[in-house]
Formats: sequence, C-alpha cells, structure tokens
Amino acid sequence: MRDPRLTERRNPRTAAIDTLDSLQLVDLVSAEDATVPAAVAAAREPIARSIDLIEAAFRAGGRLFYVGAGTSGRLGVLDASECPPTFGSPPEMVQGIIAGGPAALVTSVEGAEDDLDAAVAVIDERRVGNGDVVVGIAASGTTPFVRAAIGRAQALGARTVFLSCTEPPRDMAERCDECITVPVGPEVVTGSTRLKSGTATKLVLNLLTTGAMIRLGKTYGNLMVDLQVRNQKLADRGERIVMEVAGVARDRARAALEAAGGSVRTAIVMVRTGKDRAAAESLIADARGRLRAILGDPPPVDPS
Repeated sequence: MRDPRLTERRNPRTAAIDTLDSLQLVDLVSAEDATVPAAVAAAREPIARSIDLIEAAFRAGGRLFYVGAGTSGRLGVLDASECPPTFGSPPEMVQGIIAGGPAALVTSVEGAEDDLDAAVAVIDERRVGNGDVVVGIAASGTTPFVRAAIGRAQALGARTVFLSCTEPPRDMAERCDECITVPVGPEVVTGSTRLKSGTATKLVLNLLTTGAMIRLGKTYGNLMVDLQVRNQKLADRGERIVMEVAGVARDRARAALEAAGGSVRTAIVMVRTGKDRAAAESLIADARGRLRAILGDPPPVDPS
C-alpha cells in the first residue's frame, strides 16, 4: 500500500542517484532544494497568522515553544537558542523541546518520539499555559511525541500551531489554531526528512520568530537594534549600529552603550534625544518598542 505521507514516498527524479558522480549529485540535490522556497511561500497566509499569534502572546508576557523529534526538534532548539543573541530576548521567551531531551541534540535517542508520557510531562514541567503558543513540528505529520505535546498544551489553554511537510492528520487540522503545511514532495533519499523537509522547516521557523520579533520593534528598519552587547562581536556590531543611526563616532557610541547597560536600542534613543537612560527606556515602552515611532525613519542604506 502506498504511504499517504509525501515525505515517505520515493522520488522518481532521484531513483538513479547512486549512479551519479559528485558533480551530478550536487546538481540534482540542488535542483530539489531549489523547489523549497516556493513551497514555503505558498504557505504565506497561515505563516502570517501564526506570526500574529506569537506576537500577541509575547506582548501579553507569554512564550513560544517549539516541540519536535529528531531533525524537527533540533531545528526548533536551534531557532530558539538564536533568539537571545539576535533580538535581546530572555532565554525563556522562545524555548525548544526535543523528544529525548538534550542528549537527542547530538545523538539518536531510540523510541523518544513515541514516548507520549514524556511529551505530556515536559509540557507540564515548562508550565505551559493559556498565554503561550506551542508550535508542533512534525515533517511527516504523525510524530506521536509532538501530537501528545500539542494535546496537552491545548488542554492547558495554550494556542497551537502544527507545522508539517505533508497533509496534516484531520484531528490536527481541526484542533490546532493554525496548520502550516509545506509539501516539498518526496525526499532525495526516501524518508530522509533532514533534507528538503528540514530546509523548509528552518525557513518557516526563521519567519515565525523573525516576523514576531520585528513586529515587537526588535529592529529599526532592518537594523538589529535590540541586541545585548555580551561579547566582542556583538560589541562591535552594537557600536556600528549606534554610530550609523545616531551619526556619532565610535567612542561616543561605546560610551552610550555603557550608559545604556549594553542595550543598543536604549543607547540610540539616549544619543538622538539627549535623554538619560530612564527617560529613554520610558519612551521606548510608550512606543511599544518601536524606534520609528520615536525617531522617525532610520537613515537610508548606504549603497557603497
């Protein structure tokens, strides 16, 4: 019987892949990968609605949880871990949950994706509630751990989103607030969802967190203004952003960042308005984090 899941079907375009030389392999796999962005773009409406759900949760003090097994879980943890350095968000704001726990990030934990009790337990441990959003990631649409986690989250009042690369089960489509379906088709290697499905998942997760964070005012134009200066690379980036937006030399930018406690956004407002840290933070709060509401348009992009 033919498996109804797209992710488990054989790809006729790659049936002879084991006869190819290295260059031909690169060309064929790249051609398959090139179809992924269009599949993601076709899901633009549920992705946008999911961004709105996540933004609303963040503004109310809620959190975003990604839940997945294997590649899906690793991608969720990856996206969550990159939010604090990029957007200055607290680590608890976006969290990744992977079946099998931290050990599953670096090795396969056999049977973890089938452990329903563990899925329920981890949702309870994280104290998921009615102010949170849980995004279940299951490329094949059937991962038991993800389905159980979503069910428990819904029982606790959380909003839920189901992300898959094949048509979702009817109960998921009916129960979840949003279903994001990105049908990238059969994989280059049958069933290996770390390939096109993994790429599609990463693109969608990028959109969810980046979109919600931008809506929160974490950027000024396309500048990363809410990062926190915690290492040399970020210190240099923060100084350059303050220099560009405020039109000051590096030493002035560095001093402003120190006075702002390492907050690029606060430093910019302090320099541009001449206000102290407390007054600048008050302005930012009143503007719901959006610098454009305080300072107008950002400086134009230097084409050089």
